Amino acid sequence: MTGATISFEGVGKSYAGGGKGQVTALSDVTLSVAPGEICGIIGRSGAGKSTLLRMVNGLERPSTGTVTVGGRDVGRARGAALRAIRRDVGMIFQHFNLLSSRTVHGNIALPLEIAGLPSAEIGPRVRDLIARVGLEAQAERYPAELSGGQKQRVGIARALATRPKVLLSDEATSALDPETTRTVLELLRDINRDLGLTILLITHEMAVVRDIASHMAVIDQGRIVEAGATYDIFVTPRHPTTRSFLSGVTGITLPGFIAGRMTEARPHGPAEEIVRITFAGAHATDPMLARMTAERGIAVNILAGAIEEIGPRPFGNLLVAIDAARGPEARDYLNRHGLSTEVLGYVG
Repeated sequence: MTGATISFEGVGKSYAGGGKGQVTALSDVTLSVAPGEICGIIGRSGAGKSTLLRMVNGLERPSTGTVTVGGRDVGRARGAALRAIRRDVGMIFQHFNLLSSRTVHGNIALPLEIAGLPSAEIGPRVRDLIARVGLEAQAERYPAELSGGQKQRVGIARALATRPKVLLSDEATSALDPETTRTVLELLRDINRDLGLTILLITHEMAVVRDIASHMAVIDQGRIVEAGATYDIFVTPRHPTTRSFLSGVTGITLPGFIAGRMTEARPHGPAEEIVRITFAGAHATDPMLARMTAERGIAVNILAGAIEEIGPRPFGNLLVAIDAARGPEARDYLNRHGLSTEVLGYVG
């Protein structure tokens, strides 16, 4: 099984807004997701990410532009052609959408029954899927007897039943606790690795994108404002919306007692420059601040920070305070040694 390319070309979507005229949900969205790629789309509520996702399986149709899956135009497909596309696109949901009257086995079997597979083929297929998601002991239990994480595993197995080439994830972990989220994301990574599926997921949690997506796009008010490799966007976010999301990731949030006193302009008299330092790749674990202090005698007060991994590559952020009089010298030193710096403001 291999994944399929998902392509959005100049996609727009408008709705009748009652007395308010047309409401624009998406505007001129162009984005391509390569076969076998995991791409995260992050945005706030109402940004248009769910509308974009639902266009991939034809639950929404674009007002302008085209959406293709494996080269097939979803927006123009009807009847048998649309059903064929939908068999290639599995979907998992935030609130699981399981049938309470069916067991784990029965829920996973449902799309196969709808597709008209013989019962002799359904049984082995469902048992394989139950094993893949680790629910052998729960096969005959009903949704009410399952934890949230187990319900989502059923949803994932059901989405895989028809052997799709694309898997859509609609806020699939936002109803789960952090530990369960971690295990579900690990399962999705394993599925992507083993089956080669293209995975498109939407979320409002930057940590989810960091932990699973090789590529990402940021959507704001119906437009893609930033897109590319996840690592590159974390290291050098360019749009204010992206920076806002990143502020919720460990190590990038200023302590309140500093943020409340910080000004954009440097004040007169003694002041500290508040700087964000990004450590990326080979430099992520280098003791550059200690070297700078030893070589240049520049004192650095660390306010917050962390080193994490995005994929196999280390990535770190430090928020520091430096004597503003020596700030330019410090930033020049760090930049020359492969680190990136950004002045956030000043504290008098």
